[in-house]
Amino acid sequence: MSESRKKVTTRTLARLKQENEPIAMITAYDYPSAKIAEQAGADIILVGDSVGMVVLGYDSTIPVTLDDMLHHTKAVVRGTKNTMVVADLPFMTAHLSSDEVLRAAGRLMQEAGAYGVKMEGGSEILSNVKTLAAAGIPVMGHLGLTPQSVNQIGGYVIQGKDQKTARHLIDEAKRLEEAGIFSLVLECVPEELAGLISEKCSIPVIGIGAGRFCDGQVLVFHDVLSIGNDWHPSFVKVYQEAGKAMLQGIETYIKEVKQRVFPEQRHASHLSSELVEQLYGGLEGEQNG
Repeated sequence: MSESRKKVTTRTLARLKQENEPIAMITAYDYPSAKIAEQAGADIILVGDSVGMVVLGYDSTIPVTLDDMLHHTKAVVRGTKNTMVVADLPFMTAHLSSDEVLRAAGRLMQEAGAYGVKMEGGSEILSNVKTLAAAGIPVMGHLGLTPQSVNQIGGYVIQGKDQKTARHLIDEAKRLEEAGIFSLVLECVPEELAGLISEKCSIPVIGIGAGRFCDGQVLVFHDVLSIGNDWHPSFVKVYQEAGKAMLQGIETYIKEVKQRVFPEQRHASHLSSELVEQLYGGLEGEQNG
C-alpha cells in the first residue's frame, strides 16, 4: 500500500481533517513493526516514550532518555518510506531552555530522521513550542493524561471530567495551536470534550482513549496485537492475538530442540562422503600418532 501513496506531510494531515477522513496513527518502536505499520497503511508512526514500559521494562516513561529515543527512532525511520514518523521528546526535555530543546529536537530530526517531535504539556511549554516552530521543526502537542506527569497527576486517570478542567483543556488546546503545533494528541478525556476540542481546533486532533469524535486515533502496536501484556486499558481494542501465536511458536521450537526433532536433515548443509572419510581418517591418524 505504501508503494503507491505519497509521503505523508503536515499538509496531508490538514487535508484529511478538512475532508473529514480519519487519521490512523500507531505507536511503534522498531524496524519490523514500522515496516508492518507502513504496509498496513498507517498515516503516522509515533515513536513514543512508552517504549520505556512496552519494550524496555520500566514501570513508567520517566526513565527514558534522549539516547533511547534516538536509537528507536532511527530503527523506525529505516522501516518506513512514506509514513510520517514523529518522535517523543522524553521526560523533562520540553521544559529545558530553548537552546536545549532545540538541540534535542534537532538531533531527533537530523540524526534519527524524524519528521517532527511530540511534546507533552500546555501553557508551561508554549515558549518552547514557538521556538521549535520558528526553527521549522514540526511539533505535535499532547494534552489530557500526560504520562510524563503521571506522578503529579496521581495515576492514569481520565482528565477533564468537570467544568473547570474541561474548560482548561479547551483553552490549552487553543493556546498550543496558536503557538504553532501541527497536530494534537488527546489522551484519556471524555469523548464529548474531545469532540468539542476537535471542532474548535483547525489542526487535526488525534485521540487515544478519547472516544469517537476526534480527527484520528492512535494505539500502541503491541496493544493492537496483544504482544507482551495480557492486560490492556479499556479503550484498547485487540485486533489479533499475535502474542499467543508467538508464544506457541517459541514453545514448539523449544520442544522440538529438546526432542531432537529440529533441526532436520533439510535444515543442514552437507559435505561429500569422500571429504567426510578423509576428515575422519585424518582425525584417526592424529589420534593414533
